[in-house]
Amino acid sequence: MIHNPDEFSTFLTSLRQFVRETLIPHEQEVADNDEVSAELVDAMAAQGMFGYSIPQEYGGIGMTTEELILAAIELSQCSVAFRARVGTNTGIGSEALVADGTADQKARYLPKLASGEITGAFALTEPDAGSDAIALKTSAVRDGEHYILNGTKCFITNAPVAGLFTVLARTAPNNPKADGISAFLVERETPGLTTGRPYQKMGQAGSPVSEVYLDDCRVPVSNLIGGREGIGFKTAMKVLNKQRIHLAALCIGPAIRMLDDAIRFVSERQQFGEKLMNFQLIQAMIADCQTEIQAAKALVIQTAKERDAGMDVTMNASICKYFASEMCGRVADRCVQMFGGYGYIADYGIERFYRDVRLFRLYEGTSQIHQLNIAKQTLKASSIQAN
Repeated sequence: MIHNPDEFSTFLTSLRQFVRETLIPHEQEVADNDEVSAELVDAMAAQGMFGYSIPQEYGGIGMTTEELILAAIELSQCSVAFRARVGTNTGIGSEALVADGTADQKARYLPKLASGEITGAFALTEPDAGSDAIALKTSAVRDGEHYILNGTKCFITNAPVAGLFTVLARTAPNNPKADGISAFLVERETPGLTTGRPYQKMGQAGSPVSEVYLDDCRVPVSNLIGGREGIGFKTAMKVLNKQRIHLAALCIGPAIRMLDDAIRFVSERQQFGEKLMNFQLIQAMIADCQTEIQAAKALVIQTAKERDAGMDVTMNASICKYFASEMCGRVADRCVQMFGGYGYIADYGIERFYRDVRLFRLYEGTSQIHQLNIAKQTLKASSIQAN
């Protein structure tokens, strides 16, 4: 759902211009320094990028799901690091608060997240709880007006720079199921919370990711999301369903960018006295890329509209994330192929995208986990249960 089509069209045009004129020229700088500079963070904040999906009453833009994914497609046509820097605030770093936070929690934290004053991080994954998230071991024990948290989280995007962490922990030690898990808001300055050194990664330079350590970390009872124990995992699933649609859109932007760069290259490069774009096998790769991009775009927009209409999109959110992330990987491979030997050279940029987008098939549920989810939901709808 788009609230005001004319106004939103103007917004997308402005965003497209900002991406091309302000962000893309700094891609190599971000890759070299492994950091998005404070000046660029401030410029993105001035554009309202940290508050895309945060309600207007808390200083955000209040985008619908459809508006958010259309903005994501535009923003993600530049280096992945830029969208990752703002992405937790517009996604998993704020969505738990938006979905289930108390009025006081929302008033306290959402304005700061929307403005970019603080960066949010979503701390669910653990060394022994990845795809099997319910197996998390981080504990939260009530002690008067506080909870004492102990545990380790890993692969937490923006953890090194985050000011507010949404932490999933087990409040019912003898309950191994989902309803034994609660969600907490933990400020960086809270004694007992520390973060590790940023990982050295295959790609996505400029997007800091690290472990989060909780060592007798005392969190006020007032920071239990929703004010109730046992709803944390349900909150996480609400967050992840929307985020999977969002992430699918964030896979489409890089695919568009890679194809544009490849087309520019093959329109200029010559072999055997002909421009590469005139060779039919090159054209076949272009056609395959364009077809898959358009299929993913149509699927994601349709699912976003369904979510805005209040429909259950549990299965389609998985389909979006699975198809779009796999599509992006295939497009990356074809585009490197179109560049030939130059595709393997860092100076041309395409190899950076090739490495950056590989992560899309791993986080927010691996492709294999989504295959299982999709099959399970399909069998359930057919009234046939898998063993």
